[in-house]
Amino acid sequence: MKKQKTYRDTMRACSLASVSQAIINNLSPLLFVLFQDAYGVSLERIGLLILLNFGTQLAVDALCVHYADRIGQRPLIVAAHGLCAAGLVLLSVLPGLMPSAPYLGLSLAVVTYAVGGGLIEVLASPIADALPGDAKAMSMSLLHSFYCWGHVLVVLLTTAGLSVVGQGGWRWLPVLWAVVPAYNAVNFLRVPLVPVTPESERTPLSKLLSSKGFLLAVLLMACSGAAEQAMSQWASLFAQKGLQLSKALGDLLGPCLFAALMGLGRVLYGVWGNRLRLSRALSLSAALCVLCYLVTALSASPIVALAGCAVTGFSVSLMWPGMLSLCARAFPASGTALFGLLALGGDLGCSVGPWLTGLVSDVAIGVPGIVPMGARAGLSALQTGLKSGLLAAVVFPAALLIGVLLLQRTREEKAGV
Repeated sequence: MKKQKTYRDTMRACSLASVSQAIINNLSPLLFVLFQDAYGVSLERIGLLILLNFGTQLAVDALCVHYADRIGQRPLIVAAHGLCAAGLVLLSVLPGLMPSAPYLGLSLAVVTYAVGGGLIEVLASPIADALPGDAKAMSMSLLHSFYCWGHVLVVLLTTAGLSVVGQGGWRWLPVLWAVVPAYNAVNFLRVPLVPVTPESERTPLSKLLSSKGFLLAVLLMACSGAAEQAMSQWASLFAQKGLQLSKALGDLLGPCLFAALMGLGRVLYGVWGNRLRLSRALSLSAALCVLCYLVTALSASPIVALAGCAVTGFSVSLMWPGMLSLCARAFPASGTALFGLLALGGDLGCSVGPWLTGLVSDVAIGVPGIVPMGARAGLSALQTGLKSGLLAAVVFPAALLIGVLLLQRTREEKAGV
């Protein structure tokens, strides 16, 4: 007789959903250098792949605000994992099937898994948040730490895989990673889910959209997404091209260390978060993030710049789960719509932040005086461009810091939010 599934199994499935999302968001950046070399993809077009990924997720978020609760959580979360698996397989095969337009093949694969990623973003958090138990903010932080550990695994195993199959055999890796979301799709067919709040008892969407505190929170989610992904998505290429590290070492000391420190921050808050006021912790995180961006972009020392890149992971660790917890506490009967709107803001930032970083990097190389200025510091044109893009991205954590301070003065914050 099969053991009956419990809510503990549901939480495990939500955690593996975070891992699946980490795979689709962070596998391609590890292959950017290979795309650049094999297909002649420019920095701006690489940035457009990032924009396409998170832009698609953003569109899915918007649709979920209206339709997720009507369709039901189970069919959508199962479909989400199926699309993630399918998109990863397409990433492997489509560029080869479209030799005259490999970039189009990459783009179609990205759109496919991004639809799945958008659904996971909207659904996994409310499914986990609805489970019985106290300390929701700490549980949410621990749940989102699995995204970080998934990111670490993606970097470590992909780096190891490339060393085994060679850079020319990279197409095997997305297929192997597709096993994870495919397996979790089966999980979500069987685990118990807490029934959603009936529509008659939910906080109306109009009330959410009329709350200045909630609208500010959506804006801050955009800033947190941009601050996280502007560094995360470019960390591998920055370490390799900007700091002249090898592919393996660049991935290990760039995105891998970034993700590990982000996961550590979320675990620490998950364990000891009851000792800190959440809004104050978010302010400190944003201030540290500003400092990290400045150090990464302005330091002449490759080691110091790399340290700034890595510590950025720790500084952004609380931003996304922290904002989700603040708003879930303030609007407890909002259903999936609340998480959909917050994910909409977050994915907007995830889309725009890395793309603008890449755009500024490309533009800076062509601006008279910028490259010679970098040359005087011993930097190549590409290194100068990358550092310029990251310097411009400091606007995102700076805006987040200002916004969190403003949020503390809203009516929800005064009420104990």
